[in-house]
Amino acid sequence: MAAGPLSAQDAAAAIAAATTKAASGTPSEQKPAEAPAPADAASDTAAVDTQALLVESRKIVDSLTAQAADKDVEDFRLAEFKVQADDLVTRVEQATAKTRQRLEQIKGRFAQLGEPPKDGQPPEAAVVTEERNRLLAERNELNAVTAEAAQVVGAAKALSGKITEQRRRLFSETLLKYTDLSAAVFVDAGQAFTAEVHAFNAAVSGWIGFAWKFKKLQLLSAIFLSICAALLFLAGGYRLFGRMINRDLSVENPPYITRLSFAFWSLIVQTASLTAFLIATFFFLVSFNVLRPDVAPIIVAFFGFVWVVFFVARLSGLLFAPQHPNWRLAHVSNRGGRWLYWLVLGMAVINGLDYMLSAISEALNSPVVLTIVKSLIASVLVGLILIGMSFLRPNLAESKDPEEAGRPWARGIPLLMRTMGLSLIFAVLTGYVGLARFASTQFVLTGAMVVTMYIGILSGKAVGKQGSFANTVVGQHFAKRFNLGEVALDQIGLAAGLGIYAVALLFGVPMILLTWGFQIQDIQSAAYRLFTQISIGSINISLVGILGGILLFLLGYIGTNWAQRWIDRNVMARSQVDAGVRNSVKTGIGYLGIGLAVVVGVSAAGIDLSSLALVASALSVGIGFGLQNIVSNFVSGLILLVERPFKVGDHVVTGTTEGIVKRISVRATEIETFRKQSIIVPNSDLINAAVGNWTHRNRIQRSEVPVSVSYDADPKRVIALLLELTGAVPEILRNPEPHVEFLRFGASSLDFELRFHLADMNDGLTVRNNLRAEILKRFRAEGIEMPYPHQDVNIRGTVLTRLEPSASRIPEKASQTDKHDEGEDGSPRPA
Repeated sequence: MAAGPLSAQDAAAAIAAATTKAASGTPSEQKPAEAPAPADAASDTAAVDTQALLVESRKIVDSLTAQAADKDVEDFRLAEFKVQADDLVTRVEQATAKTRQRLEQIKGRFAQLGEPPKDGQPPEAAVVTEERNRLLAERNELNAVTAEAAQVVGAAKALSGKITEQRRRLFSETLLKYTDLSAAVFVDAGQAFTAEVHAFNAAVSGWIGFAWKFKKLQLLSAIFLSICAALLFLAGGYRLFGRMINRDLSVENPPYITRLSFAFWSLIVQTASLTAFLIATFFFLVSFNVLRPDVAPIIVAFFGFVWVVFFVARLSGLLFAPQHPNWRLAHVSNRGGRWLYWLVLGMAVINGLDYMLSAISEALNSPVVLTIVKSLIASVLVGLILIGMSFLRPNLAESKDPEEAGRPWARGIPLLMRTMGLSLIFAVLTGYVGLARFASTQFVLTGAMVVTMYIGILSGKAVGKQGSFANTVVGQHFAKRFNLGEVALDQIGLAAGLGIYAVALLFGVPMILLTWGFQIQDIQSAAYRLFTQISIGSINISLVGILGGILLFLLGYIGTNWAQRWIDRNVMARSQVDAGVRNSVKTGIGYLGIGLAVVVGVSAAGIDLSSLALVASALSVGIGFGLQNIVSNFVSGLILLVERPFKVGDHVVTGTTEGIVKRISVRATEIETFRKQSIIVPNSDLINAAVGNWTHRNRIQRSEVPVSVSYDADPKRVIALLLELTGAVPEILRNPEPHVEFLRFGASSLDFELRFHLADMNDGLTVRNNLRAEILKRFRAEGIEMPYPHQDVNIRGTVLTRLEPSASRIPEKASQTDKHDEGEDGSPRPA
C-alpha cells in the first residue's frame, strides 16, 4: 500500500483487511469499519490481565523481600523464597511475550495504513485517522505495560540474586562460626543435658501414653499400613530385580559382574524399601492425627538416623563382606574387612547420633551450648577413628588368601587419613566446631554416596561390555524366553548399562547435594530448569522436549511401518496389484511417513524449523557441487519409482549386468544375477543408460531351438516333425504360431531353427530342454541323422594340407596315399 493519502474506499478496505488479519491471523472477508471491536476487546482484556498480574507480582516481590530480610529466617525458607521469585520471573516474561506479539501486530497494521499525510497533501479518510489514533493509544498503553513488566522482572531477579547471596553468607557464617571453648562450656552443657534427658523422657512417654490410651486403633493402623507399604515396595523390587539381588553363597568364586550387580541392586532396592517404610510411617502417623507437634521433629530425626545407619551398614557389608569373602568387592583380607566394616559403621552411628541429638535439642529448646558439645565429641571421635584406620593393614596378601595377614594401605592413603583426622581434631580445638562437624559428615555420607555411585557405574560398565550381558542370569533368561541372538543381547546389555548409569546418578547426585547444604527446593528447581529450559545461544531447548520429540518420531516410525504392512497386505494384495506397484507404494509411504515423523519430532523437541531454512540454504551450495551425485541418484530414484520403467521382479539387462530386480530405493537399485550375486547399480546409471527389460509389458518371450540334420534328410519332413512336436507342448503359445526357419546349407548339415513363444519366460529353460530331448528321440525313430562336421583331409608325407577348414585333429599315423576318413557305414566322421 502506498505511504500517502488514501481514498475513502481504499481506506475502508485497508482497515477491514488489517483488522481481520490481526484478530484471527487468517484471511477473511472484508467487514465494515466497526469490525475491529472484537480484536480491540481481546487486546484490552490481555492488557488488563497483564496489569493485574503485574500488581500481584509487585506485592509478592515486596512480601518476599520483607521476609528474606528477617535475620532469623532459615535456609530452607530462603530456598522457597528463591523458587517463588524465579517462578514469578517466568510468569511475567510469558505474559510480556504475548504483549510483544500484540505490538508486532500493531506495527504491521501501521505499515498497511501507511504514513499520515503531510502538510499540503489531501487529508486522509476519517475512518483511517480514527483507526490510527486508536492504534497509537493501544501501542502506548502496551509499551507502558511492557516497561512496568521489565521493572518487575528486574526486581524479582535482583531478589533471587540477593537470596542466593544471603544463603551463601548464612552457610559460611554457620560453617565458620567460632566457639570459645572453656570449662564453663562443658559445665553448662552437662547441666543442659540432664535437663534435656528429663524433658525428652517426659515428652516421649507422655506421647506414647496418650496415643496408646486414646488413639490405639489409629496408632496400630498407621504402623500396619506402613509395614504393608514397605513389604509391597520390597516385594515389587524383588519381583523386578530378584535375579540380581539374590546370591548363591555356595558359589566359591562368583564372577565380578555378578558381585557388582548384586551389591548395587540389593543396596538400592533395600534402601528404597526402608525409605518407603519410614515415609509411609510418618505419613500415616500424621494422617491419623497420632503425632504431636513437639514429638514430630524427634520422630523425623530418629527416622533419619535409622536410614543413615542402615544405608552405611549395608554398603559396608557389601563392600567388605566380613562374613562372605567370596562375595567381597574390596580386595581386603578377612581381618581387614571386619575392622573396616565396624569402623565405618561406627563413624556412621556417631554422625547419625550427632544429628539426631541436635534435632532433639532443637525440638526441646535446649541451650545451644549442648548442641556444640555434642558436635565437638562426635567430630573428635570421627577424627580418632580415621587416625586409627590409617594404621590398619587391610590389603589382601600377595597369595590372595583372605585368611592370611594383610598388607598395608597403598602409599599415600595412611597420610591422607591421618591428615583428615588431625584436621578434624584441630578444627574442634581451635573453636570451629561447625566446620569440623560438616567435614566429618561429608567423610561418611558423601563418601558412602560416591562409593555407591562408583559401584553403580562399574556395574553398568560391566553389563554394557560386549558379550557380558549374555553370560548373566538375566541375559540367559532373556535369550531363553525370547529366543534372542548374541547381537540382540549385546544391544539389550548396552541399554541396561546406560540405565544403570542413570539410576546411579539419579540416586547419588541429589543425596550428595543434600549433604552439602542444598535444599530440596534447590534440587527441584535445578532439575526443572535442566529438563525444561536449556539455553544455547539464542536457542532454548529442553530435555523433556527432546525426549518427547524422540518418542513422537519413534511412534511415527512404528506407525509408518504398520501402515506399510497393512496397505500392502490388505489393500494391495486384495486388489491383486503386481509386485512392482506394491513396492513403489510401500516405498513412497515409508519415505512420506518418516519425513512427517522427523518434522513432528523436531517441532516437538522445540527446534524452530524456520531456523533450519538458513542451514538448508547454506547447504544448497554444497549439495549443488559436492553432493551432486547423491542428489542425482536420489532424483533418479524418484523418477524410477514414479515412471516405473522396470519394477521389482523384472528381468533386466544393463551394460554387463543381467538379472532380476530385487529392490528399488531412492539411491540405488539392487539386481540379483542368475548366479545369486547382488549388483548395486546407482539410479542415475539406469536413467542415463539403455536398460533392457524382458518383462516390461508382459512375460511373453520367443525361444529358439537350432536343429541340424544330414543332407540325406527331407527338409519338409523335418519341418513337419518339429511343428508336430511343438504342438504337443502346452506351454507353447498357438498365437503367435510356432514356425521353423530353414536357415542355411551348412558344411556338413542342413540347419533349421524352431521358433515359438512362451507365456512365461521363466518356463523357457525347462521347455527347451524337454523339447530337445523329444526331438532327438523322434529323429532317431524316424532315421533322421544329426551328422558330425564333414571333413576331407589330404596328407603328403609329413605335410598336412587341409582341403576343408573344419578338420578337428591330425592323425598320429599317416599313409602315403590320399583317402577319405570314413566310418564303417561310409558316413564321414572326425579325423
